[in-house]
Amino acid sequence: MGRTLPRYLHPGAWWVWALGMAAAASRTTNPLLLGLILAVTAFVVAARKPDAPWSRSFSVFLKLGLVVIAIRLVFQVALGSPVGEHVLFSLPVVPLPVWLASLRLGGDITAESIIFAACDGLRLAVLLACVGAANSLASPARLLKSMPAALYEVGVAVVVAMTFAPQLVTDLGRVRQARRLRGRTNKGLRGAGGAALPVLEGALDRAVTLASAMDSRGYGRSGQLPVRVRRLTVLLVLGGLLGVCIGLFGLLSADTSVFAGAPLLVLGLLAAFTGLWLGGRRSIRTRYRADPWELPEWLVSLCGLFAAAGVITAGIINPASVTISVVPLMWPALPVAALVGILLGALPAVLAPPLPAAAAVRRQPGSRAGAPVTRLAVDA
Repeated sequence: MGRTLPRYLHPGAWWVWALGMAAAASRTTNPLLLGLILAVTAFVVAARKPDAPWSRSFSVFLKLGLVVIAIRLVFQVALGSPVGEHVLFSLPVVPLPVWLASLRLGGDITAESIIFAACDGLRLAVLLACVGAANSLASPARLLKSMPAALYEVGVAVVVAMTFAPQLVTDLGRVRQARRLRGRTNKGLRGAGGAALPVLEGALDRAVTLASAMDSRGYGRSGQLPVRVRRLTVLLVLGGLLGVCIGLFGLLSADTSVFAGAPLLVLGLLAAFTGLWLGGRRSIRTRYRADPWELPEWLVSLCGLFAAAGVITAGIINPASVTISVVPLMWPALPVAALVGILLGALPAVLAPPLPAAAAVRRQPGSRAGAPVTRLAVDA
């Protein structure tokens, strides 16, 4: 399969795969397909997650997804309109002012409305899980190193924001363990409040330390470009990003045709890449040991794109197969095209190169014979 030596996959390939899985989830409300996407994503994360602090955030995104589903159900019960005829229970109707006549507070709660709200919340939860998978598989530092030169400053801000969740999880676990050793409780509001202050203090300390380190390393130095080139760069990048947003909306929205957004997406990508190439001439930053993009990266990226293409194809062939039918209430279908595409999304667990093992540090001269060998994890 090409290069099989142990190495870390390019972080961009993991993000392309994760965005492909997210695109597949955004095109369906079928709970069978959404559950399959979630299972495939969790399987790949379990198989390819490196042993690093930033790789432990996937469970946090799963818990956040459960919170999203719960909030969606609460809003449906409290404010949703009744759909269907299978009434589960009834709540007292709260009278509202005339200017809120379009809203309903209380009333009959039907099984159809609960199922529809649960599937809608599940779709957003799966999207969060895909983003969490990319955070757990791709190293933020290596992703920053692979950013285009024109987006380096923006990439720093994005990477710092991406590392917030993993660092928060690590700090929270350390604080909770320290509280347990001191005989304090971690349950309830008192436990959450006692752990929140040290975590916040640690986040502020890291921010100050990071700012000092960036300032001491001369961060922000740049070359000079003519005014016309800078204006053309800004115009191309902004216009390209606008075209990409409109094209992605046309591709991901189930209410529009796929072919309506594809031309705008292609033109937007071309304009954006041209602007990034022009803007990159302003950067004087160099790269050391750039991450390779070889056959495994192409295969992993294509697996995510195949998952999105499978769900989109199933929606074109039979739009009802990728949605949940609540009126009448029916068991969801399992389209073959979507099933095959999503299962292809699980292949990165096998196609990605093996992770590097811990590297043994050579014994220093003068150390005792038979002393235990210290092992250091290779930087992810």
